[in-house]
Amino acid sequence: MDPGLSDDIRSRARELLEELGISRELRISEEFLAETIGLIRDDSNPLDLKIAAASVTEMREAFRMFAPYRNVPKATIFGSARTQPHDPLWEHTRRLAASLAEEGWMVVTGAGPGIMQAAMEGAGRAHSIGVSIRLPFEQGANPVIAGDEKYVSMKYFFTRKLMLVKESQAFVCLPGGFGTLDETFELLTLTQTGKGLPVPIVFLDTPGDRYWETVHEFVESQLIPRGFVSPGDTGLYFITDSCDEAVAEIERFYSNYDSIRYVGDDLVIRLRHEPTDAQLAELTSRFGHLVAEGEIRRTTPFSIERRQDDRLELHRIAFEFAKHGYSDLRAMIDMLNSFVPAPGATDPAD
Repeated sequence: MDPGLSDDIRSRARELLEELGISRELRISEEFLAETIGLIRDDSNPLDLKIAAASVTEMREAFRMFAPYRNVPKATIFGSARTQPHDPLWEHTRRLAASLAEEGWMVVTGAGPGIMQAAMEGAGRAHSIGVSIRLPFEQGANPVIAGDEKYVSMKYFFTRKLMLVKESQAFVCLPGGFGTLDETFELLTLTQTGKGLPVPIVFLDTPGDRYWETVHEFVESQLIPRGFVSPGDTGLYFITDSCDEAVAEIERFYSNYDSIRYVGDDLVIRLRHEPTDAQLAELTSRFGHLVAEGEIRRTTPFSIERRQDDRLELHRIAFEFAKHGYSDLRAMIDMLNSFVPAPGATDPAD
């Protein structure tokens, strides 16, 4: 919130919202409108205004496109636009995307050629969402998604990357160039720093190829010894050359874990199975350092969750998160998933 914005600007923003009949999320809407007026009032450079206006326009278009599919699980697939149909990576990607679609996932890609087109061919048009970038040396959307209502084109990389990450619950990275590595390492950074939610991140090679194994070796030989990343950060990703294992890793991540949210100082983890006292003790023993104060405890939905009707059917644990060691939080989710009863077994919490 900009303290330099006058009460008059805020008041006029509120009046305009009321005139338009806008009452939902009024505080946020008022602040957004007032900040926009403030940006114009600041005598901003025309280029700055152009960037801000175009960014909001692009995000609005993308938000509206994704809105009907908010409750459908989505996996973003990254990879090279230069991959050709004769490359084994193409068919590998097709098989991966087809398997994800069979499991009820939609596939999100950058809508271009190469790996992006292969993924959409595998998933099919009905299960594909495209967010492309306008580049002078690349044509528009690939033929699978061109003209579809689930396709949007972006001018800026940063708005495109936001939409490729924000809406998805899983990520698969295929081999690629600078752009793919940029997307991959930004995704890892978001997860490592807690700016992104915990998600399954799969690095997928073809059998016999060591692209991602080589990247992993670089992390272990250069980044970890120099203290640039922590040893536990390698747990943020899973490397395989099997499409079946890639899909299984994604499904396993959500076998017990559902989602997290913050309520005040508490981190709330929503689960499909209620942990036993013994399992809570095991969590505390392994991950007690993540607790700033108090203990890891079972809880019922918080009042704000009840007001928002937010996943009320699920079990919950909560604790005051120390807000460091996000790779350990990912490891904690892995342990919670290991508590899932075997098929046909009785839930120990029942």
